Amino acid sequence: MACFLIPAVEAVATTIVQKKVGKEKAEKMKLSWLNTMLWGGVALLAIEHIWHGEVVPWPPFLTAMANPAEIAPMLKEMATVGSAMAIVVTLTWIVLVFLTNILSKRFVIRKSAEA
Repeated sequence: MACFLIPAVEAVATTIVQKKVGKEKAEKMKLSWLNTMLWGGVALLAIEHIWHGEVVPWPPFLTAMANPAEIAPMLKEMATVGSAMAIVVTLTWIVLVFLTNILSKRFVIRKSAEA
């Protein structure tokens, strides 16, 4: 229904942070990776929800909002599925940054040992 809205909120927040901290610090933190993963997932999920008729181009935009009985399940899905997706993407990003830092240090150590 609207599970993609939670990662979208995180994507907006991390995009703002990326702009505020500056290019150099954002590159060190690899925020562009997180933003790419979040925005890509949001775009794919939005297209999927549009395809299934759950999101429409007229108010209230989310078809679940038209029926008050569907609002509670929609909010539950956002809280469970949307939050889980945002957490998994963020944890994946953390692991990727961690591995990149470890591997780049090993590469630098080997490179300096060869010289």
